Amino acid sequence: MKTEAVLFGGVAVFFAGSAVLYGAWSRDPAGTACLGIAFGMAALVAFFCAVQYRRKGRRPQDRKDAEVMDAAGPLEFFPAGSPWPVVTALGFALAATGVVFGLWLLLIGLGVLARGVLGMVFQYAARGS
Repeated sequence: MKTEAVLFGGVAVFFAGSAVLYGAWSRDPAGTACLGIAFGMAALVAFFCAVQYRRKGRRPQDRKDAEVMDAAGPLEFFPAGSPWPVVTALGFALAATGVVFGLWLLLIGLGVLARGVLGMVFQYAARGS
């Protein structure tokens, strides 16, 4: 992540310089604030990448002698036959549609969405204990 930290650090420096020059020449507080926020966001990502590099070291992607299997491994557990992602997506779609068509549909969508999220969270709670 060292490369990413340097890349986003350069972006942060660019936005900082742009904010200073833009603020001095234009006297526009809104544009200067936007450039300042862009600097802050780029600096935050650069800081995160630098900290991760110091904690974990070089990744297999950063080494020239790395093999494909060096980065392979268990990524995450994805259940094969879980119905809860579909229920969650349906609930979100109903809630988003409810924003346009009325409170009643929004409330139904939020109920379905809550059930889908709770189903995903607790689907393996009984087996794990």
